[in-house]
Amino acid sequence: SAAGGRNLSLDSIPMGLPMSDPTAWATAMNNLGMAPMGMTGQPLLPDFDPALGMMTGIPPINPMMPGLGIVPPPIPPDMPAVKEIIHCKSCTLFPPNPHLPPPATRERPPGCKTVFVGGLPENGTEQIIMEVFEQCGEVIAIRKSKKNFCHIRFAEEFMVDKALYLSGYRIRLGSSTDKKDTGRLHVDFAQARDDLYEWECKQRMLAREERHRRRLEEERFRPPSPPPVVHYSDHECSVVAEKLKDDTKFLEAIQTLLTWIERGEVNRRTANNFYSMIQSANSHIRRLVNEKAAHEKEMEEAKEKFKLALSGILVQFEQIVAVYHSASKQKAWDHFTKAQRKNISVWCKQAEEIRNIHNDELMGIRREEEMEMSDEEIEDPPEMKETEESALVSQVEALKEENDSLRWQLDAYRNEVELLKQEQGKASRDEDTTKEQQMKLLQQALQGMQKHLLKVQDEYKKREAELEKVKEDKLKIEALLENLKEQENSTSRVCACSQEKESPVEKTLSTSPVKSEREVLLVGIISTFLHVHPFGASIEYICSYLQRLDSKICTTEVEVLMTRLQNTFRQELSGVGASLEKRWKFCGFDGLKMT
Repeated sequence: SAAGGRNLSLDSIPMGLPMSDPTAWATAMNNLGMAPMGMTGQPLLPDFDPALGMMTGIPPINPMMPGLGIVPPPIPPDMPAVKEIIHCKSCTLFPPNPHLPPPATRERPPGCKTVFVGGLPENGTEQIIMEVFEQCGEVIAIRKSKKNFCHIRFAEEFMVDKALYLSGYRIRLGSSTDKKDTGRLHVDFAQARDDLYEWECKQRMLAREERHRRRLEEERFRPPSPPPVVHYSDHECSVVAEKLKDDTKFLEAIQTLLTWIERGEVNRRTANNFYSMIQSANSHIRRLVNEKAAHEKEMEEAKEKFKLALSGILVQFEQIVAVYHSASKQKAWDHFTKAQRKNISVWCKQAEEIRNIHNDELMGIRREEEMEMSDEEIEDPPEMKETEESALVSQVEALKEENDSLRWQLDAYRNEVELLKQEQGKASRDEDTTKEQQMKLLQQALQGMQKHLLKVQDEYKKREAELEKVKEDKLKIEALLENLKEQENSTSRVCACSQEKESPVEKTLSTSPVKSEREVLLVGIISTFLHVHPFGASIEYICSYLQRLDSKICTTEVEVLMTRLQNTFRQELSGVGASLEKRWKFCGFDGLKMT
């Protein structure tokens, strides 16, 4: 019976070793992750819950969810591992001496699922080995040797840690005391090719998944590729030409134009179309310059607003600092406590530091503005002197550009004529008449363009001659100005030497049309300006030139001065009816002969 079997097993324990109490047996079974069972197979703890964990930190075995506990949690150093006697059906496991050091193990190979078990009894069979180690997890294979050791391969890696727990236990088969039925287990990691292969396959799979995930992330953040550029045709050319004139579609059109040119779509037949598109792109520069000027104006307005706001903040800081200083005077200071005085002094220092920082920032902004203004003043005088020359030079450059554009048009027409000549031999006789007419028209256009080119070249030569003449006149006027300055110096010396003749000199000065040195300078500058303009200039044009030098000069003052000097300046009327215009001319050389 079951009771008799239990008594036999208890009486057959050798050397008088008592059977462990039920609580110790339950603890040992719990350490292996098994439900505590007695020798008869009845559960010792009916309310056992494997999810409560084990004292050694080995996760419990749950057949419904294998592989959840891959690595056991570490054992605290202050909690010693308690190992108890373990009873199986065919054998008994006795724990090692707790005072001995733990058994040594080799370094764990990657993906290890196989263990080496040494110290087996000589009479041990695979059935007994399976009975002991199947409680640690699913056993896939057992390779037993004749020399009392074997290799056991488990299904998962965490089962190896449970098997290592049994290292150091003494095993006894049944109740026999024979040496061949006893042994001391030594469990260690084993290096197996199958484990390494599975681990490498798993690592490669994880690497593939990581690469796939990174590729998806890169594709998600990669900007979309631009749309393909269409091939050149007359229709697409007209569409791109219209887009070049539209600000919203200019960027797309200019990219298409660049691609066509780089592809080599320009030839004799399409040269004119491409030239017109390049000309449209060049006209877009003016729009860009205007847009930049508008943005610069907005930036200047923002600077002014920032400066005004900063000055307002500084005023408020000054008032706050003044409040702190007035509170620090003895009249009010004595009424505050020590803590209040300390806070007031700290606040005063902080406010002064912030005020000084903002004040330095505002002074830096003003210094930059003054430096910009001084740079503009330094650069203005040479610009004023070179305005006329730069105007003529710009006209000459414009004529050069026009000359080049005409040459390009002539080349384009010649290319068209050559194409027509080539097509003339291939065309039929009926089309000869129309082509001859086209040839005549093109020849006439060529002749007209050549004539126009000759006229432009003549005008270019005339402008160059005028430019040289203006330079010579400018040198003469500078010499005249130097003579005038010397005469003014000589007259001032004469006035200083002869005090007795002060009253007659004052009379002559009062009767002279020029009353001050400023008017003398105005007369010299106006004479120089009108000498450069031999056909005369209106009073508004003259005043606009003078106001660049001095913004306080008004039109009436200049006109009164010129009317007083009739021998130097002469007013003429030109035009008829609504186009009637008054022009002032310089007649100083003729007036010198008359006076």
